[in-house]
Amino acid sequence: METTSRVGAQGAAPGTASASGADTPAARRTVDGYLRAPFPWYGLDEAFTGPRWLMQVGTSADGTVQHGSIGHGDEPSIRPDRLDATGAERERFAAVVTVAASPVRRSGDGTGVLDATSVSSAAWLAGSGLLAYTWPPQLDHTLRDDWLDQQTEAAFELADDLDGPEWSTLSLPVDGVPTPFHYRESEYGWVLAGSTPTGVHLGAYGRGMSAYGLAFAVVRDITAYA
Repeated sequence: METTSRVGAQGAAPGTASASGADTPAARRTVDGYLRAPFPWYGLDEAFTGPRWLMQVGTSADGTVQHGSIGHGDEPSIRPDRLDATGAERERFAAVVTVAASPVRRSGDGTGVLDATSVSSAAWLAGSGLLAYTWPPQLDHTLRDDWLDQQTEAAFELADDLDGPEWSTLSLPVDGVPTPFHYRESEYGWVLAGSTPTGVHLGAYGRGMSAYGLAFAVVRDITAYA
């Protein structure tokens, strides 16, 4: 079984103050984090013509960018009333998670060891990302944190067993090349994860937008998303 780490600390949410200065525009602070990454970012290819937007990056203790997400479609919100009167999703979005492929290595401060990243790492980040925008209609607001903790741990266990019955295989283009992905659906949306030949792992999650017609490509100009 492949062991998954929780891939470092999440970066600050867009719009929050940072060490670079509270008066720095939120969009600029966000794109600066992406620009520091030593790996290529992925998003949906040019066939997707809807809105594109930056989400956030995750860094290690020494500030090295390890992963990040890019959104496509409607910016999701945490709402229990996601369906319209016809039962269709009001929000249609897909988020693409890029994770640097890294071996087991010492932490930047020399005090510990960082686990290797893997396809499971991408699956975990995608699964927990989907949960961050989920709130079951029948759930009381005061219970959401407990529910989220339980579901996040379940997503971690699922990501650690990509050969298990919860996952199927889906082939999607990455830079025009058919690439296998692990794929699963739930009542909250879908999650997929795979690897690319460019040294990164890819995860994705979404709701209201089918995963079957998606294709991924390297983002040529990340500043265009800000």
